[in-house]
Amino acid sequence: MSKATRQKQRIWLIIAFIIIGYAASKYSPEQVTLSTTSPSNIEQVFEQHQSNVQLKITGKVIKILTDDLEGSRHQKFIVKIAEGQTILIAHNIDLAPRVEALTTGDEVTIYGEYEWNEKGGVVHWTHHDPANRHIDGWIKHQGKTYQ
Repeated sequence: MSKATRQKQRIWLIIAFIIIGYAASKYSPEQVTLSTTSPSNIEQVFEQHQSNVQLKITGKVIKILTDDLEGSRHQKFIVKIAEGQTILIAHNIDLAPRVEALTTGDEVTIYGEYEWNEKGGVVHWTHHDPANRHIDGWIKHQGKTYQ
């Protein structure tokens, strides 16, 4: 093999390592994706006080709270999932559109990051990350996706 060929292989190998390193650094290794299609997983996440867990939930809005206007603004509401657990949703309305016409009793599907707390937890990161350092989240309501 010629010296030029070996040099090209080394360059491609370096490029490959850079790409793999970037991809690996983009997402936290603690992030795990769960779905409410497996209720025991959701209950387990809550019971084990886990946080930084990407999850997809579907549930009914049981309470609409006032917006949190300190720092980044968040639309807040509580969802009850089929397993009976309630989860606070904190949707950043500085980075994503407000979920329009949201009312108590509406069904929503949410994909975001779960953080444990003793009241059932909170899901945030329900939006696109403009810095591309976090998995994009979203909220689906009445056929429209908000992210």
